[in-house]
Amino acid sequence: MGSSGVQIVCMALGILGLIAAVVTIAVPRWKVSAFIGQNIITAQVQEEGLWMECVVQSTGQQQCKAYDSLLILSSDIQAARAMTIISCMLTVLSLLILCAGAEFTTCIENEEVKPKVSLVSAIGLILAGLLLIIPVSWAANNIVRDFNNPLIPQSNKRELGACIFVGWGGGVLLLLAGGLLCCFSRPRSGGSSGTAKYYSNSASAPSKNYV
Repeated sequence: MGSSGVQIVCMALGILGLIAAVVTIAVPRWKVSAFIGQNIITAQVQEEGLWMECVVQSTGQQQCKAYDSLLILSSDIQAARAMTIISCMLTVLSLLILCAGAEFTTCIENEEVKPKVSLVSAIGLILAGLLLIIPVSWAANNIVRDFNNPLIPQSNKRELGACIFVGWGGGVLLLLAGGLLCCFSRPRSGGSSGTAKYYSNSASAPSKNYV
């Protein structure tokens, strides 16, 4: 079973990954304007996210508008909404399970059950990290593909926003937390040897000959 110090580190990594996932979902900076070619007007910057698109003026004013309909969104944005939300929910559930099965808590007193509970939490964190990395990578691939497509007008091309990199970082933190828990959440292997030793001592005890 992993030490309490490792579990505390995994808990901190999971919380940081959760914060990064929430920022990735909430902040509308998945796509930003690309100032290339004749598109050199920097007075306003267009930003797109999962829920809304914003226009930021050079004076600092920002105007945002939510998407009118879910059906007009691209498939990567629709999938990203579902996968990132599931990732956040799975992260919260995994952290709660980790708190229940950690060594520094007394929610579960059975020492044989604690490693199994921590292992379930580790699997949940790994799945949450994958559910966060996959949509971010999918969106990044589409952005790069459209950027290099000569058939798309330069005014419609976008660059990678800050949320793409935040999502990658949060996914790596969740994978790291789950991997560490998997390595240190192993049951003890000394249970069967103790019982064998007990029976061997009791069997050797009645060795006297009576007349």
